[in-house]
Amino acid sequence: MQLLALALYHQDNRKTPRVLRFRPGRLNILTGESETGKSGVLAIVDYCLGRDKPGLPDNPIDRTVGWYALLTEFRDGRRMVLARPRPAGESTTEAFVRTGDQTLSLPGTNELIVNSNATALRGEVSAHLGIEDFRFQPPAGAARYSFNVSVAQAALFCFQDQDEIAAKKTLFHRQTEPGIEQAIKDALPYFLGAAGPDQALRQYRLVEARRELRAAQRKLDTSLRQREALDTSGIALLRLAQGEGLLSEVPAAPDAATVDSLLRKALTVAPLAPISSDIGDRRQELNEERRTLRAQLQEFDAALATVDRWQRRSFDFTGELHLQVDRLKTLDLLGPERDHGTDVCPMCTQPLEHPDPAARDIARLTNRLSEELEQAAGVQPVRQEHLRALQAQRDGLAERLKTNGSLLKELMASDENMSRLQEQHLRAAHLQGRIAQSLAHDRGPTDDVSQLQNALTSAHDVVSVLEERTATDDVPAETERRLADIAADMTPWARRLELGQSAEPNEAGISFNKLSVVIRRPHDRLPQERVGSAKNYIGYHLVAHLALHTYLRRHHRPVPSFLALDQPTQAFFPDKPRDASTVPDADWSTVTEYFRLLQDVTELNQGDLQIIVCDHANLPDDWFQEAVIGNWRPNGDGTRNALIPPDWLT
Repeated sequence: MQLLALALYHQDNRKTPRVLRFRPGRLNILTGESETGKSGVLAIVDYCLGRDKPGLPDNPIDRTVGWYALLTEFRDGRRMVLARPRPAGESTTEAFVRTGDQTLSLPGTNELIVNSNATALRGEVSAHLGIEDFRFQPPAGAARYSFNVSVAQAALFCFQDQDEIAAKKTLFHRQTEPGIEQAIKDALPYFLGAAGPDQALRQYRLVEARRELRAAQRKLDTSLRQREALDTSGIALLRLAQGEGLLSEVPAAPDAATVDSLLRKALTVAPLAPISSDIGDRRQELNEERRTLRAQLQEFDAALATVDRWQRRSFDFTGELHLQVDRLKTLDLLGPERDHGTDVCPMCTQPLEHPDPAARDIARLTNRLSEELEQAAGVQPVRQEHLRALQAQRDGLAERLKTNGSLLKELMASDENMSRLQEQHLRAAHLQGRIAQSLAHDRGPTDDVSQLQNALTSAHDVVSVLEERTATDDVPAETERRLADIAADMTPWARRLELGQSAEPNEAGISFNKLSVVIRRPHDRLPQERVGSAKNYIGYHLVAHLALHTYLRRHHRPVPSFLALDQPTQAFFPDKPRDASTVPDADWSTVTEYFRLLQDVTELNQGDLQIIVCDHANLPDDWFQEAVIGNWRPNGDGTRNALIPPDWLT
């Protein structure tokens, strides 16, 4: 596949599209000043080949263009138009694809409508390139995903941006982006012809066979663990059944058959059910009786306390009366005849301010108190009898309460025994449930151990056969052999450009492990970054990609047959020039030799390789001017040619 034209369509669809024509099979040089859009050409071509992001900066290109279109041609003469709209955000998958013969040209402005997507576009381009339909399978255990080989990987060998062509440690397009370096390593053997769909299919089958082998091993290991666990679990169940009375005797080390037989026997034994009883009702009756007896006992205690208080008060009262009566009786010694005036002291016969009681009054009081004492003495026996009756009743209640407590204690002991029987019954029933579950669910899979062992053996045999077949592929060795063929062209071209470390006996080559240039010296290998000088970095990038594409064209490999380079002469100018043709002290002889090598390699490939160069240099040589497809410098009227026409910006 080579490029015929690149077109940019304005957003308003009214202006004439900007078209840049390419010449297939030849060197195409786009020269001009800085900031004219030369570097954007490579990004647009890459975007039209199926990338989701155009990778263009926020400049007039991004602000004015509505569609990008690329006209391509394949070896069989078929043509394709690959168009992509300017994404509204950072990326888009929309696309326009049209296929035709050699009469197919760029579409008109009004013909561009979304009729495909980036994935389908890559698929159609890959089919026209001849990329075989297969999926790359990473090695077992690799921490990356499989992918469909397509033009998305092939395009990585076709571009060298301004920063990439002068890189110290990397060689390929977008190699520093996440995942791209590994994708190049995975796809390069196929595009070199060291691996193909047959090897990929065998590798895929080997990966699947190893996955089935691991699955069979896991199933067998699981079944063996289950059987071992069942044996241990079965013996444990037998010991529990013996402890619960379901089995009378269990061997010390029973085999699997004995375990199964004894477990089934344990299921046939009915556990002893506890005898039903009215203990609960009887306990409730005794508790009710106990509460009643305690209440009555409290009433009798209160009555006895009341009688006791009365008794003590009566003793105190009668004792005081006896004391007063005894004192009053001493006055009887005077006799009634000794009565005298109560207003005169009987001892001193002096008048009294307050007259004393008469002797008759005192005698009457004494008689009345004596009568009350006699009455109190008569009540005392009745009170004592009542007290004894209350005490007797209270003692009877206390005895009944004691008897009640004894009955409750006996009932509680009986209740605990019933609870133990109930718990034993529940344990035995639960154990029988576990035994039934073990026999029903867990013992079946162990019968499949022999089948699983046979499946594992078969999986081992399949993996062994596939490993023998894939071992003969030896993709790494084939890849290195093809890289050695590429190195055969790199070395003389490096010497032609007089690059550092290129003199004999050193040889230049591509390191598959590092994806960079390596100089093989007699005593060691020198990596690309240690060669030094931007001139050498760019020079080795040139000879590596020219040799790679020459090999690809020579062996008709399905990689687009164009190589796009941006600023390959940047190392020969002291500063970033606006127009390199105006720099007097540039190494023009070396610049000329670089472009002469590009011209010679295109002629060597006899039309099968197209090289597109965007650069500041503009050599006066006829062969150089014949290769120029655009000279973006100021015109005589003050305007300047560029990728975006001046009238688009106004």
